[in-house]
Amino acid sequence: MTSAISPHSTRALTIAALGVVFGDIGTSPLYALRQCFTGPDGVPLTQADVLGVLSLIFWSLIVVVSIKYVLVMLRVDNRGEGGVLALSALLGNATRNWRLWQPVAAAGMLGAALFFGDGLLTPAISVLSAVEGVAVAQPDLQQFVVPLTVGILIALFAVQSKGTGAVGRVFGPIITVWFLVLGALGTVQIFHAPSVLEALNPWHAVQFFAANGWQGFVTLSAVFLAVTGGEALYADLGHFGRVPIGHAWFRLVLPALTLNYFGQGALLLRDPAAIQNPFYLMAPTWLLAPLIVLATAATIIASQAVISGVFSVASQALNLGYLPRLRIVQSSPAAIGQIYVPAVNWLLLAGTVLLVVGFGSSEALAGAYGIAVSATMLLAGIMIVVFGYIRQREHRLAMLSLLVVISLVDLAFFCANSLRVFEGGWIPLAIGLGAYTLMATWREGRRLLNWNVAREQLSTADFLKVLEREPPHRVAGTAVYLTSEASAIPRSLMQQVRLQGSLHERSIILTFVRTEVPRLTRDERVAVETVAPGIYRVTARYGFMEQPDAVAALRLADEQGLTFEPASTVYVVGRNTPIVTGRKTMAMWRKRLFAVMVRNSQVAYRYFGVPTHRLLEVGGQTEL
Repeated sequence: MTSAISPHSTRALTIAALGVVFGDIGTSPLYALRQCFTGPDGVPLTQADVLGVLSLIFWSLIVVVSIKYVLVMLRVDNRGEGGVLALSALLGNATRNWRLWQPVAAAGMLGAALFFGDGLLTPAISVLSAVEGVAVAQPDLQQFVVPLTVGILIALFAVQSKGTGAVGRVFGPIITVWFLVLGALGTVQIFHAPSVLEALNPWHAVQFFAANGWQGFVTLSAVFLAVTGGEALYADLGHFGRVPIGHAWFRLVLPALTLNYFGQGALLLRDPAAIQNPFYLMAPTWLLAPLIVLATAATIIASQAVISGVFSVASQALNLGYLPRLRIVQSSPAAIGQIYVPAVNWLLLAGTVLLVVGFGSSEALAGAYGIAVSATMLLAGIMIVVFGYIRQREHRLAMLSLLVVISLVDLAFFCANSLRVFEGGWIPLAIGLGAYTLMATWREGRRLLNWNVAREQLSTADFLKVLEREPPHRVAGTAVYLTSEASAIPRSLMQQVRLQGSLHERSIILTFVRTEVPRLTRDERVAVETVAPGIYRVTARYGFMEQPDAVAALRLADEQGLTFEPASTVYVVGRNTPIVTGRKTMAMWRKRLFAVMVRNSQVAYRYFGVPTHRLLEVGGQTEL
């Protein structure tokens, strides 16, 4: 950045970051500590185990979130953007080794696929855990917990098309109040049992493993629930920046979470029966109803952040060529990051409702929750180690040693969560495997389809020879031919010359090129080349956080001297239908799957922003 951010702007961004970035990790106290003792593999509720679990939670927050994400990963950005896909693109650009680039791309797709599973589970477990407070206040209302949760989720997904701008302005203050309440509740309980502060000593975590052995290792899957949401710090880097996120974490979020977890532990040391719901039982009776309302609002905000993140990841995956073209709606005319993907939204709604109805409680859902997030964190950790090895020059040994140790912690969390595969952990794995299969199939299918189409196209040199041999009749106006192959002549243009013997006075071959960076400057977007008199090639580049726009690209070309008259311009777009054959290029089931995805993807002219009233679509078939 060329100029420093003002203190006022930093404060505003810090408050905004609280409402978006920390909603997920901020609602973990609702269920994380309880799960360590009440889950199917929970440890006995003794003083030593309470101190050991608290020590594990505190040092997990320090190592995984504070050191790995805030101090290390927030410094590794792709032109200001973070997240597993941005990291994979950055790592791909950092190496020229094709053998390394392939697994890096696969890791990025797998991380995105697992994040989609997280997008299903986070709204389900967060909202359900908050609404369960109703049963604490009034046990007779237990039967209404699931229906009320489903109703809140339906309302949440129903308003996604309206955008989050208006609601977003109050997210930060609400979450700020939430963290202040977390800290206050914990402080009161710690005052009554200050011995709980002994858990700050990491030796209690060591003693916990020594005393509980294998069961202590299994408990790591419950401890991990305290750091879920840590990946959001990196994913939302582009929205707020490193400094505001770091300020929010160290100045408010980390202290509030620590106080609340230790407060719950202090309550359990005094009253072990409070394990049924230590979070809500910390509050006095008169505060219970307002706390339930505040917790529900906080979980809705946390769910909104994850849902918006899923939309963003889906858009990135689409622009990186990992997903078929989907309808994306810009839900805010001012904020580019606010998008709405209808197909993804309704799939998320169906999935979360099924999870809530099928599992019925946050305790049952906890077994399914951690494995997808832990796998994403592990993938990101491995990629950052590889990136550090490639790019880090100074203090390489010290930095790599630190990253390897952190990755071993990630690996331990992932292994512990993997033990819960049959307790619901298979659900996010199945979702991730399905999403990865779709992305890998689409990527490979598009590569084969584009290769076969390119083989049928004429080279520029051969096309110019045809024009010299048989000069076509010139038609008034401009024709824009969209093609994915920048070095060849589109099949639709060649057919017009051969079959009709005509050519527009001005023919523009427009190619969109997706880059491995999130956004491009205005000067980087368009390049204009003269192919022959009256024939031009325009190459329009866009980042994976941007949407291609044919009209905008041609207006930029007009600024470079290529006349663009919208009223006299026709857009010619090819639509290639894949024909499944017995060629040994890809498994038959993947060819059929790819063909189905092509038929159900958004048509090219809508995706590239072509005006429909000036459109000429040309169909064709290509064998796979």
